[in-house]
Amino acid sequence: MNLNTVTTRSEASILETNKVLKNTYLLLSMTLLFSAVTAGLAMALNLPHPGMIVSMVGYFGLLFLTSKFSNSSIGILCVFALTGFMGLTLGPILNMYVDSFANGHVLIMTALGGTGVIFLGLSGYALTTRKDFSFMGGFLMVGILVAFLAGIGAMVFNIPSLSLAVSAMFMLLMSAMILYQTSEIIHGGETNYIMATVSLFVSIYNLFTILLQFLGIFGGDD
Repeated sequence: MNLNTVTTRSEASILETNKVLKNTYLLLSMTLLFSAVTAGLAMALNLPHPGMIVSMVGYFGLLFLTSKFSNSSIGILCVFALTGFMGLTLGPILNMYVDSFANGHVLIMTALGGTGVIFLGLSGYALTTRKDFSFMGGFLMVGILVAFLAGIGAMVFNIPSLSLAVSAMFMLLMSAMILYQTSEIIHGGETNYIMATVSLFVSIYNLFTILLQFLGIFGGDD
């Protein structure tokens, strides 16, 4: 293999990575906007929260469809269906904060701003330093599973302190997920921009809801 062949392959790899990165952030921006619209619609119509079971079935069902069709144009429709559904489930939660706290709107905007700062800071760090965070993959899978099971336990047994600890754990895990997913795109570990978008969107969504929860507990005015 000559030097020209190696150089050509390297350039092709860089171009492919840049394409995935560009498509991911473009689709992410569009889905965040679409989710905001559906959340606003749910708030305006004062829709009730569908409940944990319907939310989980809808989320994992649409996530399965997105993964199944991630290599076709149908996958893009599935991404919008998933993120739109998540926006609809978020709307009633936002209404609850608005109705429960005198500074509910401030809490929501603060959580939104904090989420943006965290995401831009972490993704910017991964993009500029180009560090490889692939070693975090196994840890994140185990950590998310443990946190998910602990969250169910806190809900079933009504343990507020455990619920708060799980939220803090999820916040750290979602922050780490942003670093990991951005690193995977940069280093060619993730070549499907649809799945990369879903991963980043879910991380941002969870960061926002967790920040909102903490702000409501420690900074909410009844």
